[in-house]
Amino acid sequence: MSRTTTMRLVELMVYKEDIHNVLKYLGKLGEFQFQDDVAAKTPAADGSSETAAKLNPDLGMFNQLENARAALDIPDLDGYIEELDIPSEQDYDDAQKLIATVDELHQRELELTDSLKRVSDAYTEALAFSKLKVPYSQLESLSFLTLRIGRINPELFTPLKTTLGARGILVQLGNDASRVMVACAKKARFFVDAELKKVDFVELEVPKDFKGIPDDAIEHLQAEKNALEQQVSEVQSERRNFAETHKDKLLHLLQVYSVGSQIYAVENGLESTQFVYRITGWLPAYRIKTLIDNLDKMAAGRVGVRNFLPEEVPSVVSGSEKVPVHLKHGRLVKNFERMIFSYGSPLYGTIDPTPFVALFFTILFGIMFGDAGQGLVFLIIGILMAKKLFKLGGWEKFDVIFIAIGVSSTIMGLLTGEFFANAELLKPFGRFVTGLFGTPRDQILPMMPTGSPESIKRMFLFFGFTVGVGFIINSTGLIINIINQLSLKRYGRAIFGKTGITGALFFWYTLAFGLRIAFLHHVPNVLDWIIIGASLLLTAFGEPLERLFEGHRPVFENGLFAGIIGAIVEVIEVLSSYLSNTVSFLRVGAFALAHAVLGYIIEMLMEITPMPGSLLVGLIGNAIVVVLEGMIVAIQVVRLQYYEFFSKFFTETGREFKPFCFTYKAVRK
Repeated sequence: MSRTTTMRLVELMVYKEDIHNVLKYLGKLGEFQFQDDVAAKTPAADGSSETAAKLNPDLGMFNQLENARAALDIPDLDGYIEELDIPSEQDYDDAQKLIATVDELHQRELELTDSLKRVSDAYTEALAFSKLKVPYSQLESLSFLTLRIGRINPELFTPLKTTLGARGILVQLGNDASRVMVACAKKARFFVDAELKKVDFVELEVPKDFKGIPDDAIEHLQAEKNALEQQVSEVQSERRNFAETHKDKLLHLLQVYSVGSQIYAVENGLESTQFVYRITGWLPAYRIKTLIDNLDKMAAGRVGVRNFLPEEVPSVVSGSEKVPVHLKHGRLVKNFERMIFSYGSPLYGTIDPTPFVALFFTILFGIMFGDAGQGLVFLIIGILMAKKLFKLGGWEKFDVIFIAIGVSSTIMGLLTGEFFANAELLKPFGRFVTGLFGTPRDQILPMMPTGSPESIKRMFLFFGFTVGVGFIINSTGLIINIINQLSLKRYGRAIFGKTGITGALFFWYTLAFGLRIAFLHHVPNVLDWIIIGASLLLTAFGEPLERLFEGHRPVFENGLFAGIIGAIVEVIEVLSSYLSNTVSFLRVGAFALAHAVLGYIIEMLMEITPMPGSLLVGLIGNAIVVVLEGMIVAIQVVRLQYYEFFSKFFTETGREFKPFCFTYKAVRK
C-alpha cells in the first residue's frame, strides 16, 4: 500500500539580487509550500495608493495593462499561454508606451462619443421643434433647451466654443461668423450666460412672429453630427487596428507582470535583513537534489540550502504544526484526489487512500449504471474533454473520471445486455459468450426479474454480491486504519476500538459465523460465542483499554460507572454501525435494478410510439437517464465512499499540501 509522499522542511538563504529568480523558480516548480503564508503578510495592494505601488509595483502595472486590455476589447486569458517569466526593462518600456497610447485613444473616443451625444440630442430636439408653429419666444417653455441668438467677435468663436465645452453648443448662423446661436440645457443657462457676457455677446432681437428654429442652426447641427459620427468611427477603427497589431504584446505583458506581482507579494512577506532573505517551506523529499542543483546553477552557489526531517522540526514535534500531505499519482488516479481532499486530508505518513477510491468509485458506478450505450456516452465525453475538444462548465479536469465510469458502465451493460435501454441489440453477444460456457442465453447477467424462481434467486444472489462488495470496501477501510495507527505508533488505538483489531475481528468473525449457519448449516458452539463476546467486549471498552495499554492514568477517566455506561452505548453503536455499513450496500443492487427497470420502461414506450416519435422518445429518455440518473448514481457512490469507507480511518485529518505556484487569476484577489 502506498503512503503519503515523504516531505522535508527546506531552509533557503538567498541574497537580495537573487530573490526574484529564486522565487520564480519555486513558483514554476510548483512543489514548494511556504512554512508560513507569506503572501498573507503583505498589505493588500491594488495599485491605487503610493504605498501599494512601492510594495508591489508590478501589480500596479498589471492593473493598468488590464484596463488597457478591457479598453481594447481583447478577450481575457484563462491562464498562462507562454513560458513563465518576470518583466524585463524592455517589457517595462513597452508597457509604458502601450498604456499611454491606449489611454490617449480611449480618451479621444470618450470625448468624441460625448460630443456626438450632445450634438445628436441637440439636433433631435431642434428638429422636433423646427416646424412647430409656436413663436420663438415661447420655445424655452416647451423645450429642455435654452437658446441664445446674437453676435460676438468672430475671433472669439473658437475660444468660446472651447470654454463652453460639454455645457453648451455654439453654432454659426449663416455665413457670418459673428452671428451665432447657443443651445444648452436649462440647468447650464447661468454658466452659459456668464461666459457670453465675458465675450460681449449682443443678443439679437428675434421678430415676435418668427416661428420655429432657424434652418441654419439645424443644418449646422446636422453637419456637426455627421462630422462627429465620422470621427467616432475613425477612432474606433484606429482602436481596433491597434488592438489587432498589439494583442500578442499586451497578452505577453499581462503574463509577465502577473508573475512579477505574485513574486512581489511573496517577497514582501519574507523574513529578511538588508541583504539576505530567509525562505522556509515544505518540499517532497524526491525534489531535494533537483532543487539544490538548479539553485546552484541559477545563483552560482550563492544560495544556502538546509533540509530537515519532520521529526527534526520543533513545531512538528510539539504538535503545533502538521506536515503537509502530498499525494503523488499518475494521471488516472490523480483525478480522484479532489474526492479525498473534499472530505479531509489524510495524516502525514499514513496510507494514501486515493487508489482505493479510484477503484471502488469506478466499480460501484459501473454496477449501478449498467448500459453499454450510455456508458459509451460518458467514455466519449471523457475522451473529448481530454483532447480539449469539449467543455462542460469546469468539469473538464475530471476527464479521466468520465473515461473510467464510461468503461465500467459499458462493461456492465455488455453483461446485462442493455444498449441505450434496448435489450435486443446485444443478444447475439450474450448468446455467444454464454454459449462458450454452456447453454446460450440472451444476457450474460439478466437484471429484469421475470417472476420465475430462477429469476428471483438470481436477483437475491446479485444483492448478495453487492453486499460482498461492501464487505470488501468496509474491510479495506478497517485494514487501512489499523496500519495507519501502527505507523503512528498509536498501538492502543490500533488494537482496541470499533475500527481497531478487536472491532475488525468482531465484524469479520460475526459475518463468517452467519454465513456458516446460512449456507453450511453450522451449529454454533461455545468457541464461537467466546470469540464474538470477547471481541465485542474488548471493542466496547476500547477507550479505557487504550489508556491502560499506553500507560495513561486513571484508566476510567470519568469513573468506573461512567465507563460501564459508555461501554453499553459503544456496544449499541458497534452493532448498529456494522449492520448499517453492510446493509447500506444493498442500495448498489437496488440502483442497478432501478436502472434496468428505467431502461425497460423506455423500451416499452418506444415500442408503442409510432415512428418517428419512437426515436424522439428514445433520445429524450436516454438523455434523462444519462444526466439525472448519472448524477444520482454519482452522489450515491460518493456517499458510500464517505460514510462507509472513509469513516473507518478518517478519524483525524491532516493538512493538505498547497504549494506556491503562479496562477494568472491570482492577482485579482
